[in-house]
Amino acid sequence: PDDIKTLSEVANTHIDEVFIGSCMTNIGHFRAAGKLLENESELPSKLWVSPPTKMDKHQLTQEGCYEIFENAGVQLEMPGCSLCMGNQARVEAEATVVSTSTRNFPNRLGDGADVFLASAELAAISSVIGRLPSVEEYHKYMNDINPLADNIYRYLNFNEIDS
Repeated sequence: PDDIKTLSEVANTHIDEVFIGSCMTNIGHFRAAGKLLENESELPSKLWVSPPTKMDKHQLTQEGCYEIFENAGVQLEMPGCSLCMGNQARVEAEATVVSTSTRNFPNRLGDGADVFLASAELAAISSVIGRLPSVEEYHKYMNDINPLADNIYRYLNFNEIDS
């Protein structure tokens, strides 16, 4: 927590791998990532996606997000902790990573990995351009997301699920 940087301080840092997942990443974050990846077919940074629950995966599949992820070449992990705990999968040694996980302990995601903790939106943008964006680039990408916020960021509530 003491090693905080503004985006302008780290902009243009090359990113090898990106992880979008963890128990704190809600379904809206995956929808936003899907929207940002909608027209992508080959990403310069390896992108891992792991929703927190099977329920989230089912809903994201129904909404077409998984098809978008597959078309973009995303490494889809089973719902759960995955890279966040570093026990189901790990990034390459010495990789520079953007992650939505909640912890940034040394070697947690991979041996010698340099990890930036960020929002799912910043993570998705980084996977699309292969580096951390400038503040201006971030806002440019988010201009496509912000008008759709009410739909994208709606929660998945148990009482709204048919099955």
